[in-house]
Amino acid sequence: MTDIWLTPERVALRDAVTRFTKKHIAPQLSQWEDDGAIPRELHRTMAESGYLGVGFAEEVGGSGGDIIDVSIVAEAIIQAGGSSGLIACLFTHGIAIPHIVASGNTDLIDRYARPTLAGELIGSLGVTEPGGGSDVAAVRTRAVRDGDNYLVTGSKMFITSGVRSDFVTTLVRTGGDGHDGLSLLVIDKGLPGFSVSQPLRKMGWHCSDTAELTFDNTPVPASQLVGGEGEGFVAVMRQFVNERINLAVHGYAVAQRALDLATEYARTRETFGRPIIDRQAIRHKLVKMHRRVAESRALTRSVIERAAAGEEPIADACLAKNSAVEACDYVVDEAVQIFGGAGYLRESEVERHYRDSRILGIGGGTNEILDDLAAKLLGYSSGGKR
Repeated sequence: MTDIWLTPERVALRDAVTRFTKKHIAPQLSQWEDDGAIPRELHRTMAESGYLGVGFAEEVGGSGGDIIDVSIVAEAIIQAGGSSGLIACLFTHGIAIPHIVASGNTDLIDRYARPTLAGELIGSLGVTEPGGGSDVAAVRTRAVRDGDNYLVTGSKMFITSGVRSDFVTTLVRTGGDGHDGLSLLVIDKGLPGFSVSQPLRKMGWHCSDTAELTFDNTPVPASQLVGGEGEGFVAVMRQFVNERINLAVHGYAVAQRALDLATEYARTRETFGRPIIDRQAIRHKLVKMHRRVAESRALTRSVIERAAAGEEPIADACLAKNSAVEACDYVVDEAVQIFGGAGYLRESEVERHYRDSRILGIGGGTNEILDDLAAKLLGYSSGGKR
């Protein structure tokens, strides 16, 4: 049976993205980490090469392909010396425009999705607020209809690409309490009352700009509504499945990269006249790291294949993400230990992966929230049945 991850087209895609990363990303990544952002030109270069739009239909300006192809691109970038933070900011459109595309609104697609996939615009997603994280139904940012506009008041926190983005697909409250009162609006930068904080300083993902957004009676044309009023919560939840799968890919791909770096270092680093890979303690570490990577990759890929086939594996996406996060946490920690003092230096790639990996258990739903959601979906709750 042909491995669907190793078709000639997908092997070619992986090889092409690997070459692109080694030429356009890896040599500059340390500088971008220091700068706190990636250049806008990278979006255009990535689009011109055909990789920015992978996973989006050609009819909306994408390059075609499905979630398997999206995962292959992420794996290739990380394996060639990129990072999860780089992917987060370069591919923020992966969480900013799917709702627009799914709505079928041709005006919004033409004005936002197409130019974003061409690398001309940068979009972000505004859901999380300062007073709440994973409790999406508790969003308080309010949009009040005023003639042909909505007047938006509130704030969003921890917004990836919030500094550089040209527009924000924003979850707002247009109705009463609860999830039925939530809607999505596309809000352009530069509107009156819309302010953006200085980049937030973070533990990791240094090249990925993050900001707090504030709206003070910001007038947003009613034509910027994505779908209908009250449909925002369902739209966001539907896309969360893909976001969690994508973060799971980050997890096992970063773990694999850290394992590869640690293995290479162990073969060349000598103590007492022998490479440390000849030490049983190091070999056993590497085997355990390998097992964690293989297990999380296998689980995540099985979920990806089901999603590509049209299923919505909500519970298993939670399990895959948490499994990959745990594997990544373990592997990057052991990789730094194998590197010793060299792994504690900012010049070391494993040090970056160690810092970057910490956000994976928080973004897209915390480990705890996803375990609780999975428990409910699998029947492991009061009154539930298996």
